[in-house]
Amino acid sequence: MSNHAASGAIDHHHDHTTTTGIPNKKLFMWAFLASDCMFFGALISTHLIYRLHETPNQPDILGLFSLELTSFSTFILLMSSLLMALAVNACQKGHVPATRKMLLGTIVFGLIFLLCQVYEFSHFVHEKGLTLSSSMFGSTFYTLTGTHGCHVAIGVLWLVLMYIRTFKPADGSPWILKSIAHLAVFGIITVASIKAVLGGVHAIHEYGATATAVSAFVHHELIALLAAAASFVALYFFARSSKPVEFGEANAIDVEGMGLYWHFVDIVWIVIFTAVYLLEYL
Repeated sequence: MSNHAASGAIDHHHDHTTTTGIPNKKLFMWAFLASDCMFFGALISTHLIYRLHETPNQPDILGLFSLELTSFSTFILLMSSLLMALAVNACQKGHVPATRKMLLGTIVFGLIFLLCQVYEFSHFVHEKGLTLSSSMFGSTFYTLTGTHGCHVAIGVLWLVLMYIRTFKPADGSPWILKSIAHLAVFGIITVASIKAVLGGVHAIHEYGATATAVSAFVHHELIALLAAAASFVALYFFARSSKPVEFGEANAIDVEGMGLYWHFVDIVWIVIFTAVYLLEYL
């Protein structure tokens, strides 16, 4: 019997009950990520091939991109990986409050990245006229970056569900309705915040950084601001629960599997950022 088994501690890197010694959940995630790696490889290769052989209606790429915005969103996504690693470490040590904080931080950073992408797509479509059908570049660009954005959105949803899972009562009392309400609060915060931020950016573009812009922003986005504020208050009260929970060190494998997915999404974005954005400036 191993020292871990003898002491009753959980070995988070080895599972003696499986043939491979690797926990089945982790092995499944690695297999899924391997297939997803080939999928993204095909999308990135397609984009690069069509960039090397220019097609009709090719837009001015350098005049299209905002390297500052994309660099900022890349930095945010990389920092979210650090928080995700801290969440895994905290869960392995059985520190539930720290796990919640790191998961919440990762969620916020993931939403900021998505917000930057939504703004970029909106700007490209409405200001630059770049659509899926306007050129081959538009088709490959939106397919590649949009697919990655969908992966980030799925990851954020997974993080939210895991965060809510950390509040499951240990006494077996009903929590399904409360968890649904918890999820609804996250949904309202996300939609309202994105709408408010995009409205603020639009007001600044139209009126500049003036009092008129602030007035227009408040006038058009008041409902979104109130909804976001009310949801943040509700989220605070949900987080104040002090009941014993059915979540701890034994759930570390679930958080680690989610972490593997999140780190993969970050690594893929580094490749996309280099191949799609940075190479245009060389």
